[in-house]
Amino acid sequence: MPSKRIQIKVRLITRNLSLICQVIPIIFLIKRKINYYQKLKNTFVLAVVLGNIGCGNLNNTSEKKIPEPYYTGRETCKRCHEKEYQAYRGSHHDLAMSPATNDTVLGDFSGASFTHHNVTSKFYKKDGNFLVTTPGSHGKLQEFYIKYTFGFYPLQQYLVEFPGGRLQCLPLCWDSRPKSEGGQRWFHIYGKEYISPQDVLYWTSVSQNWNSMCAECHSTNLRKNFDYKSETYDTLWSEIDVSCEACHGPGSSHVDWAAASVKAEPSINRPNKGLTINLNNPAVWNWTQKTSTATRTPPLNSNVQTEMCARCHSRRAVISENYIHGDPFLNTHSPSLLEEGLYYPDGQILDEVYVYGSYLQSKMYSAGVVCTDCHDPHSGEVYSQDDSLCGRCHQPENYSSPTHHYHPSQSKGARCVECHMPETTYMIVDPRRDHSFRIPRPDLTKALNTPNACNKCHTQQTPDWAADQIEKWHGPQNRKKHFGEIFSRAQKNFPGQEALLIGLVQSLNESTIVRATAASLLKNYPTQTSLKALTQIIREPHPLIRAAATTSMEILLPKDQFSILLPLLKDPVRVIRTLTGRALASVPSNQLTKSDQQWRRFSLKEYEQIQFINGDQPSSHLNLGNLYRELNRMRKSENSYRKALQLEPSFIPAYLNLVDLYREQVQDIRGKEILLEALQIVPHSGIIHHALGLLLVRANDHSNALIHLEKALELNPDISRHGYVFGVALNSIGNSSKAIDVLENALEDHPYDRNLLFALATIQRDQGHFKKALNLAVQLVQNNPGISRYLQLKHQLELLVP
Repeated sequence: MPSKRIQIKVRLITRNLSLICQVIPIIFLIKRKINYYQKLKNTFVLAVVLGNIGCGNLNNTSEKKIPEPYYTGRETCKRCHEKEYQAYRGSHHDLAMSPATNDTVLGDFSGASFTHHNVTSKFYKKDGNFLVTTPGSHGKLQEFYIKYTFGFYPLQQYLVEFPGGRLQCLPLCWDSRPKSEGGQRWFHIYGKEYISPQDVLYWTSVSQNWNSMCAECHSTNLRKNFDYKSETYDTLWSEIDVSCEACHGPGSSHVDWAAASVKAEPSINRPNKGLTINLNNPAVWNWTQKTSTATRTPPLNSNVQTEMCARCHSRRAVISENYIHGDPFLNTHSPSLLEEGLYYPDGQILDEVYVYGSYLQSKMYSAGVVCTDCHDPHSGEVYSQDDSLCGRCHQPENYSSPTHHYHPSQSKGARCVECHMPETTYMIVDPRRDHSFRIPRPDLTKALNTPNACNKCHTQQTPDWAADQIEKWHGPQNRKKHFGEIFSRAQKNFPGQEALLIGLVQSLNESTIVRATAASLLKNYPTQTSLKALTQIIREPHPLIRAAATTSMEILLPKDQFSILLPLLKDPVRVIRTLTGRALASVPSNQLTKSDQQWRRFSLKEYEQIQFINGDQPSSHLNLGNLYRELNRMRKSENSYRKALQLEPSFIPAYLNLVDLYREQVQDIRGKEILLEALQIVPHSGIIHHALGLLLVRANDHSNALIHLEKALELNPDISRHGYVFGVALNSIGNSSKAIDVLENALEDHPYDRNLLFALATIQRDQGHFKKALNLAVQLVQNNPGISRYLQLKHQLELLVP
């Protein structure tokens, strides 16, 4: 399992990375192997075109047109909705962000101090302002004014204003829990870990920037308004916190409807009482004689409420600032799938993923349960803190009985949430429940290294003990293969998983996010079986699955992709259009019709605009560099990579791509300078040492190359590529015995790696160890059937072994 530090880094980086960059995957490794696929965003360029295709003028010109709605503010809502307003007051939404005043600041600014790694920060007031003296961008103590508070419970964070409209989030937080629970203290958001000023996680870096990282979900009608040219923000909002219209949409039309209704005056026809989005999901949940779980009546026919909540309560990337309430979620956001580093293989929460991806996996979601079935929509609180909430749909006589949970009544183990919604603590003090509502599976813990609810309480017992207890209670469990078992193997490129992944995608019994994740993992299996399946999956009705299949089409060269992907240039969902345009960027224009060329231009323009909107992130400049390089605009590509490094000097992917650009231009001397510069900033990056070693091999400087290749393996021993390259390099200079040792050690951790197996087999053959070589060749053929060079090697060795 990745260390907490790595999880945090991946969370902060991938939150802003491009989904489109999955077309050109980059593996970013920090201390351990982490698949670092960029996640991106789109904007609103095609909308004008799409809005004028086949629509015509649907309004009678003689009718009075309805004006575009605008935001009116909570005080307008309060006049008619006093009860809802009072429930909202003091909620997490209401206190999501506030100006720093005596009423809003919870922390001790009476001269308190906090020491972290021998550096003492002080908190105090001066002239009515709240201030902190703490290390600034260069690590030296500076005085900063607190501009805003950020949240309030169980912790409160503080924002500091910087030039250019930037707001940065201090790493020093106030624990607002009661003192009896360990609260009422200052603490560092990364615990005891030291974060240097050069670190990507340092509080003045782009990863801690409020405008880009936090703002959308803590204010109403927020516009980041990043100016690409001046590199400044003019971030605006209608209301500073999450107010009524953040969920209900701009309310002016509803206000007009209400005013006309009160006066009994005729008004413009306004559907849905003038509301921008209908969040009401009236339903009755009834039990039948045959079931102990209630069924929704009528069946849910719209996911608009869940998707509206998902805008903030999900791990996602923003692809457009033009959010329109009620429009498809994937038109403005790109949610993460069940990716390694974010979720455990079985879908349990690992990193901060904010509910939506977990909830999509649940039986609750498939049964039509929506957020407001459990949570009061205005206070945000659950309707009940005890099991009576669950008992509204799950008959208590069946589910609250010891014959179901096998724990003493009223004990912690008897509570529904303890087994089905276990907690994970984030940000040091903030426990959050897993919303996948899963059945505990201690039997999977040993195989997948995943947690289980049983051993969260029974910490002195083993997973085997917990699994045995469940079998004693419920008898032998004849379960089908869990998707986590397939994902765990597919993420590590185990052979023979493509058929199982395809089975998951095609199974209507699996959740949409599981099916989409399976489709995304097919890119690890560039076989004819995968390709045939993807050509079908690409037509899936659910956009999340279509988008995942589009990214997996990277197993084909662009010239081979275009006939399959071409129709998706006109897809109604923005994220899919943009994925498609990016994938087809380098297809020669003479292979496309004039109409298709036009659609591709729109899509690529849309893609570029997304990068400009998110130009405060190094990943956006990386994306532009990759695009321009593919389009043979080498100067623009180089400038984009360098811009990424200017924004974040420790952004390793930009170094790697810039060096690769120089390699293509036969400028390895410049590439070497870049890598040496990188090692000054990130000296413990195995991937940088690896890249420098490869460059030195090309320069025939084998002695120094081996130093860096060995260092790369030492820093990242779990990266199979590092072991493979170092082993091959050793063999090339005649040190075959050490090469064999290195490759065999790497093979222990990566037994199915085809490069390791092939290299070791050929070296063993060349050393006259024909039987050992044959055994390796047999494994290669078994793991990778149909690959001719492996078959040829096996046949050759069979002739050499008596």
